[in-house]
Amino acid sequence: MKFTLGIEEEYQVIDPVTRELVSHDQKIVTEATKVLDDQVKAEMHQAVVEVGTNICENIADAKKQVTHLRKSISGIANNLGFKIGAAGTHPFSKWETQLITPNPRYEEIVKELQDTARSNLIFGLHVHVGMADKNMALHLVNAMRYFLPHLYALSTNSPFWEGRNTGFKSFRSKVFDKFPRTGIPGIFDNYAQYENYVNLLVKTKCIDNPKKIWWDIRIHPIFPTLEVRICDVPLTVDETICIAALIQALVAKLYKLRTQNLNFMVYHRALINENKWRAGRYGIDGKMIDFGLEKEIETKLLMHEFVAFLDDVLDDLGSRKEVEYIFKMLENGTGADRQLKVYEQTKDLTKVVDYITQQTILGL
Repeated sequence: MKFTLGIEEEYQVIDPVTRELVSHDQKIVTEATKVLDDQVKAEMHQAVVEVGTNICENIADAKKQVTHLRKSISGIANNLGFKIGAAGTHPFSKWETQLITPNPRYEEIVKELQDTARSNLIFGLHVHVGMADKNMALHLVNAMRYFLPHLYALSTNSPFWEGRNTGFKSFRSKVFDKFPRTGIPGIFDNYAQYENYVNLLVKTKCIDNPKKIWWDIRIHPIFPTLEVRICDVPLTVDETICIAALIQALVAKLYKLRTQNLNFMVYHRALINENKWRAGRYGIDGKMIDFGLEKEIETKLLMHEFVAFLDDVLDDLGSRKEVEYIFKMLENGTGADRQLKVYEQTKDLTKVVDYITQQTILGL
C-alpha cells in the first residue's frame, strides 16, 4: 500500500491596511487558475480561497506541493493588493459584513441553513489518504476516531472570534458545530450499512448528495480516500505537513494491525467527544482521557505515546522527520498559543493578524 496523500487548505483574504477580511471578488482565483489550474477554488464566503494539492506520492511530495501553493497564492494576492492568512478564524472581522460568493450551490446552502451558513466564516485543513477498498476505509475510520482529538489539539489555531478572546484554543469547530451532520461520526459495521444511511438521507431529502455529510472524518464520496476534516488550518507549512504525516502514519499503522488480524479498540462517540471538547478548549496544554486506563493524562504526554504507537511505520513511509516535528510544535505551542502570546504582548488584534500573515509564508 502506498497511502498517497491529498491536502486542502483554506486561506483568509486580508486587507493589508485595515487587516480585515475582504472580498477579493474571485480575482485571486481567476489569476491563480491560470497557473494552478483546478488546484484553487472559491469558497462560500468571498474572503476565502481554498487550495488543494494533486495526489502526493509521499510526504516529501506533499511538502513540495503545499509550499508551492502557499507561495503562489501569496504572490498573486500581493500583486492584487491583498495578503493571505492561515488561521482557523479571523481575530476580529465580523461574519455579518462578509459577502457570499454568487453560486447556486452556496445560495441553496444559505437558503437551507440560514445564519448557521452565513456565520460559517472558518478555515480548515482537510487531509486525504488513499484507500480504494471502502470496507477497509470504513474499518480505519472507526478506529481513527479515537485519535481525532489528538490531531485537533495539535492544530488549534482559532482563539479569537469577532474581536474577543473566546477562551478556546479552537473556536472554529464551535462555529461549525451549528451545521447538521458534523462532529465525530458514529460507528458503522460495514460499508453497506453506511451506504444505506446515506441513501436514506437522500431519499428523505435531508441531503441531495453525500458531500453534505461534514463529519470530522469521512469516506470521501467521490475520491478513493478517507478524509480527516477536524483540524484548523495551521499557521505554517511545517505544521500542516507534520499533521498530514501523522494522519498518513495513523492510516498505515491501523491498516498494518488489521492485516495482521489485530484490531485497535473502537470507542463510543460519546467518550471521544469528551476528548474533543478538551482539545478545543485547552489545545495541547490540557489533559485528555486515556479510556484504556480510565484516567486523565496530560495531552503532551499522550502526544509522545501517539508518536511511539506510529513508530514502526515511519521509516517505510519516509516520514520520520516530518512526524517528529511534533516535538517542536509541543515546545513552541500551537498556532493558538502563539496568537495569544502576541495579543498578550501587544493588546492589539491587528498585530495578531500581522503575525498570522507573516507565519503563513514563513520559510517559503
